[in-house]
Amino acid sequence: MITNTALIFNCYVCPHCDHHLPMSARERLNWLLDQVDGELGQQFTAKDPLRFVDSKPYPQRMIEAQDKTGESEALIVLYGKLRNLDVVTCAFDFRFMGGSMGSVVGDRFVQAAEKALADKVPLVCFAASGGARMQEGLLSLMQMARTAAAIERLRIAGVPYIVILTNPVYGGVTASLAMLGDIHLAEPKAMIGFAGKRVIEQTVRETLEEPFQRAEFLLEHGVVDEVVHRHQMIDTIYRLLAKLSRMPNVDA
Repeated sequence: MITNTALIFNCYVCPHCDHHLPMSARERLNWLLDQVDGELGQQFTAKDPLRFVDSKPYPQRMIEAQDKTGESEALIVLYGKLRNLDVVTCAFDFRFMGGSMGSVVGDRFVQAAEKALADKVPLVCFAASGGARMQEGLLSLMQMARTAAAIERLRIAGVPYIVILTNPVYGGVTASLAMLGDIHLAEPKAMIGFAGKRVIEQTVRETLEEPFQRAEFLLEHGVVDEVVHRHQMIDTIYRLLAKLSRMPNVDA
């Protein structure tokens, strides 16, 4: 048996089998940052332009997700310090409607990128998402282009952007902001792809064996740059950002 206190102390990594359990978005960013100076994007609120109803109305699903997570949306943005580095960070919360990307998530990510661009500081993103939010239709899909354009502005200005792929990352998030980083790290055994394994198998009519779409498989095929244990993640991010920022006296 593992107590919740022990899990939190061990960064939600099982001390027996080393399995990486999910972390909330706020836990991830508070764990990463040594100092939090502020939060962005809280002024954005989701609309329901389609008046979308599946088994429940979209506004009801939003209220339930907010009650479940204590967050107003699936992405949170904090800025502050990672050791001696100023940094803007954002993280998806998969508990919030599968970390899906709607208009507010897009707004928050773009604001994070604009803050990083204005301050000339790195942007770090922890991705965990099932993809675009179907309840917002084209407004959701449009965020793929918006976030990609924001990242391109960072690239032109030479502002570093690092993505950490956690479990899982799929759909429109994979096809946009999650795969446009200067460096892509992944947590062990994270599931990463565009379409899910079953959808691909039905399309190609072949059985896809493990470890297809696992982080380690993607590393072997050049999709991610490094698979990093959570206990080494902060040191790895800091080292990379320091190098990209051309700080002296940082070990390679």
